[in-house]
Amino acid sequence: MAIHLGCGRADEDTLGSLTLFCGSASKPAMEEISARFERETGIEVNTIFGGSGTLLSQIELSQQGEVYLPGSPDYIIIANRKKLLVENSERIVAYLVPAIITPVGNPAGVRSLSDLARPGVRVGLGNPETVCLGLYAVELLEANDLLEKVMRNVVTFGGSCSKTANLAAMSQLDAILGWRVFHFWNPDRMAYVPIAPEKIPRISYIPISIPIHTKDLELSRSFIEFVLSPAGRSVYEDLGYITDLEAAKKLAPRATVGGEYTLPQEYFDLLEGLREQR
Repeated sequence: MAIHLGCGRADEDTLGSLTLFCGSASKPAMEEISARFERETGIEVNTIFGGSGTLLSQIELSQQGEVYLPGSPDYIIIANRKKLLVENSERIVAYLVPAIITPVGNPAGVRSLSDLARPGVRVGLGNPETVCLGLYAVELLEANDLLEKVMRNVVTFGGSCSKTANLAAMSQLDAILGWRVFHFWNPDRMAYVPIAPEKIPRISYIPISIPIHTKDLELSRSFIEFVLSPAGRSVYEDLGYITDLEAAKKLAPRATVGGEYTLPQEYFDLLEGLREQR
């Protein structure tokens, strides 16, 4: 793939590197893609991984970054509302479908969403205030009238997608509400339990976009084109991500795609009640 660079830079000090704020939902794929980009262009990719909301706050405070790649469009909507992104720069990289993720072997025998509410089952969620995965988990539980029952069993919140996945990989609890792709990251340590398609209200997609403070608009665009090229998408596909919308919809045909979800007051009330109990 040809990468055309060379004009539109602000000054000589900006040559040779770009900063990528990347949600941990893309970590395995972007580590490989960034390495390939560096090899092919000689341009260093400084990648900052974390929860999508935390990364957006960093972009806002630092006024830096060439590329923003959160784990869901929720944070693109927030970023656009704050005028932190170049207008119409968003593109779709891959789709994410919710699933129950357990330690390999599924020792607690979790087979459905309702099993997460069984007494004694230890559940982990992404922190919904900063991690898009957590937003989808709360939305999923609320849509199925399970939020209160499952929240009683939540023992911890992960600070990013990768940290939430590691809770299952390290057998620190019985199940997490995660993305289907987590299993493919580490199949020797994690298993996934599909959620009944009719119970999934929304699936996510991984968007990629350009922060308004990029020091090199052309470089930002070139990196995004590299990610979306057949070679870039193949990295995602080899790691178990879904890059085709129709394939994703087969797993949740009634689900909406993308959009935004706002945490309900019920979640905060339940969280406060649990803190008082503990």
